[in-house]
Amino acid sequence: MGTLVGHVAPGFGFFLIGLWHLVNHIKLHAARPRSYKSPPWFATSRLRYAELLAIMASCCASVAMELFIGPSRHQPLDRDWTIPSNHLHNFEHSLISISFFTYAAFAVVLDRALTGPNEAKAKNGLTQLIGAVAFGQQLLLFHLHSADHMGVEGQYHLLLQAVIVVSLATTLLGIGLPRSFLISFVRSASILFQGVWLVIMGFTLWTPGLIPKGCFLNLEEGHDVVRCHSDEALHRAKSLVNIGFGWFLILITAFSVGLYLALVKIYGEAVEYRSLTKTTDLEEEDDDDGGGESDDVESQKKITSGEPKSFIDLGNSKTFPPMDIER
Repeated sequence: MGTLVGHVAPGFGFFLIGLWHLVNHIKLHAARPRSYKSPPWFATSRLRYAELLAIMASCCASVAMELFIGPSRHQPLDRDWTIPSNHLHNFEHSLISISFFTYAAFAVVLDRALTGPNEAKAKNGLTQLIGAVAFGQQLLLFHLHSADHMGVEGQYHLLLQAVIVVSLATTLLGIGLPRSFLISFVRSASILFQGVWLVIMGFTLWTPGLIPKGCFLNLEEGHDVVRCHSDEALHRAKSLVNIGFGWFLILITAFSVGLYLALVKIYGEAVEYRSLTKTTDLEEEDDDDGGGESDDVESQKKITSGEPKSFIDLGNSKTFPPMDIER
């Protein structure tokens, strides 16, 4: 980070993961609202761990960019093997990437190690816990960031922390409330919002034409930092950041709810139509599993077809003898 690409690239990654989770949680809930159970990640049909592998690859690329590709000497240490002050933020950003890499790696390990039906709850809970640790690490490092906390960039980071708090809180709540769709919905939307806000930061802080009036880019310790000529210009710049955050909050909310309405209309109608022919096979399958729900997303979407079971057919299933009311 610390550059346009350093914010836009990870922001795009957060945006994709948030959108991927938002779409899949909505589809899963629309398919089976009564038995919905939130998975910590989503498998794909061709490559089960595609999401987790993408996270790990992105984190490795981020660490390489921060510690080896970005520095002029292609390594972050000084000649006496100490960390120079102008590279402190590189190590901070790398720790965030390593935290999310740890989450994705252990998600794969837990999925392969805990395969029993009675271990699903522990597997999902531990995966969510490691994800919460990653968000907590992200929040802590942005809060204690070595970069400027008083300038325009600090205002962007302050508002980003508010979004991270939502991601952290909903991840922790999801451990105890895995059947709550709203918790998963808000968590996915907050991750998407993190991505959007990081992209906005990258363009507005390092594009000279988007710098607020009365402010300028100043080279400090090898990095461009937004500075303002006066306190009035700084106050105006921060106010513009707050206004922009408010606008994007409204847009993300409208987009998320609109996406929910669109996907429920597509997938909800199909499930509602087929539910008239749903048989007791599904209920017997749930009983055989001990009342638990499968953590496989595809199995949660599966609906078995068979003989219709409805109130109308109930009258044809039994033949009542005629009653002679005359004595």
